[in-house]
Amino acid sequence: MKPKRLLQIIGAVAIINMLSRLIGFFREAVIGYQFGTSMEADSIALAYTLPNFFYIVVGGAITTAFISVYSKVNDPLEQKRYLERIFGWLTIVLVVFTTALVFFSDQVILLLFPGLGEAEFQLTTDLFRVMAPSVFFLILSMWLTGLLNVNDRFTWTATSTLVLNGSFLLIAVLFYPLLGAYAHAWGALVSAFFMAAFLVVLIRRHQLFHFRIRLEKSPEMWRTVKMAVPIMLGGATLQLYFLIHRVFASWLESGYVAALNYMSKLVQMPQSILMMAVTMVIYPLLARKVAAKEETGIRVLYAKGIQMMGMMIVPVSVFIMFYAEEVIRVIFQYGNFSAQSTELATPLLQILVIGMFFHAANMYVTRFYYAYEHSVFPVAMSLLSVLGINVGINLLLIQPFGAAGLAWGTSLSAICNFLLLLIGLKSVLKWKKDETSQSSHFVLKLIVLVILFSGMLYSWKSVIVIPNAYISLIVGGAVSTVGLFLLMKLLRFEEVDAFVTKIKKKVGKRE
Repeated sequence: MKPKRLLQIIGAVAIINMLSRLIGFFREAVIGYQFGTSMEADSIALAYTLPNFFYIVVGGAITTAFISVYSKVNDPLEQKRYLERIFGWLTIVLVVFTTALVFFSDQVILLLFPGLGEAEFQLTTDLFRVMAPSVFFLILSMWLTGLLNVNDRFTWTATSTLVLNGSFLLIAVLFYPLLGAYAHAWGALVSAFFMAAFLVVLIRRHQLFHFRIRLEKSPEMWRTVKMAVPIMLGGATLQLYFLIHRVFASWLESGYVAALNYMSKLVQMPQSILMMAVTMVIYPLLARKVAAKEETGIRVLYAKGIQMMGMMIVPVSVFIMFYAEEVIRVIFQYGNFSAQSTELATPLLQILVIGMFFHAANMYVTRFYYAYEHSVFPVAMSLLSVLGINVGINLLLIQPFGAAGLAWGTSLSAICNFLLLLIGLKSVLKWKKDETSQSSHFVLKLIVLVILFSGMLYSWKSVIVIPNAYISLIVGGAVSTVGLFLLMKLLRFEEVDAFVTKIKKKVGKRE
């Protein structure tokens, strides 16, 4: 594929993915509008926990392993048989598993969320029973997107998630007056079916696979299973945070599950968009440098990437901490999401946003481990952080601080995970003393920037009080942008100096 064509595809996929994420986030805002921080909102979030978990974690692992194995099968006939085998076994397993989820919905919800009251437990179980069959379509769809990817149909893959989120939102809005909370349950099921049907039609039309079932054992199938398990463990980190949030929050008063869910998704938005901006540039370069064994170039690439993320995500995190209430009022405070809901959610957002950079950085750092095929250490550290440190902090803080304790558990464990990954990365990248010194110098400048930027925002908000949330955000954003630029210029950040020099050159050429 030509570089120009590749860049066009990357750009199209990035735009579609961003639109899909925005629609998915808007769906959360719609739940807030319809139910606020009520028992119904809690039940919707809890019921969709498992379908979403299986879709992202299990489906993602199976698809990644499939792509790896399929790409190594050179014989077209063997490729065809491998497709038929994996489709056959995957279909059988998913039918059995999904049927079990439907028939044992009560036991599943009771096992995961034992703190629910009787009414909330019943509603959550009923919603989950409707949503459970979506697991079949979601995981199957994820595998089908892998089949499209190995055939270079990347835009179709991105479009399928747009179909999922778009139809989910449409059903939830249109049928809410008739079905209430159940509109979201049926939205989850029907939208998953639409995505699967969309993918099947495309694949059949272009004759990529004819959906024949072959129930046979093969070395390729065994390799797929062996590869999928560690990938599944490594990819479960973020979803495990959500799952653990909801397990512990089920013991709290109604509304806290929904509040944690809204704020977690809100923190994910800028993190995922900014992460995408960095990874689109960094990852192709990383792959080439690892293949060429350019050790020094890889270390420079790592430093540049982490610095870019720090410069983009950390200031956004500081801004959100100071403008958390205004952000929530502008995005969520409509309909049944009341001022009381905003008051409940604001401290959770301020705590969760502390971990925003570290969640993104953990995803970034692990890619360097994987590039060197060192997957055990990052997976072990991630699971230790989520299932060990996170759970320990939750148990310690939930009694005195409630939902805020759970938010602290998420942010602090993400910080610990980052530090553990950094310790191990030293032996992988083999940093030199001068490179370590440069990194330390940047970290020190970033800390000074955070302190000065925080002091500036604190002073501004103390002196200038703007009651209107929209105007407050617009004015605060403008002041913060100008102030941040001046502070970074004062602290002599190389990226800002390079930007100013570039602008001066352009102005000079025009004159």
